[in-house]
Amino acid sequence: MSRNLVETVLGAVVIVVAIAFLAWAYGRSNVGMGGGLDLVATFDKADGIAEGSDVRISGIPVGQVTGYRLDPKTYRADVSFSVNEGIDLPADTSASIVSASLLGGKYLALQPGADDVMLKSGDRITFTQSAVSLEELIGKYIFSGGGGASTAPAPAPAKGGGNPFGDPQ
Repeated sequence: MSRNLVETVLGAVVIVVAIAFLAWAYGRSNVGMGGGLDLVATFDKADGIAEGSDVRISGIPVGQVTGYRLDPKTYRADVSFSVNEGIDLPADTSASIVSASLLGGKYLALQPGADDVMLKSGDRITFTQSAVSLEELIGKYIFSGGGGASTAPAPAPAKGGGNPFGDPQ
């Protein structure tokens, strides 16, 4: 009889923990939260960004990327995203794709402007900066001579022996 009681209590604890975890995950996912802004930003390159990527202002997550597509007329990437309710963005807000770390993982960074007019749901952010590829930066550095080093020959030694400490006598 006591064995059945232990199993019942243990089963109830597992169910309560599972429900608590699901509630926590649902709250973190921003699913079902209405009322925020749904916006679009257009980029030349949107590599590294994916559905579910963070949207951040000053490093603080304020929304999520909801989708992306290639515009068939301009061949530019349209990135759709939502911003949480209660956050108003000026019309001159800029968006950029930023690396979260050296290991990858990118997010959409918003830099609010100073315009008095606020963006409305469905608006498009026009001030954007595409993702910077680490491979491109390394390639530019390697093939440009690296770090501003001069390609000119070294100067000739000074006359008079070239010994900066004087000639030994």
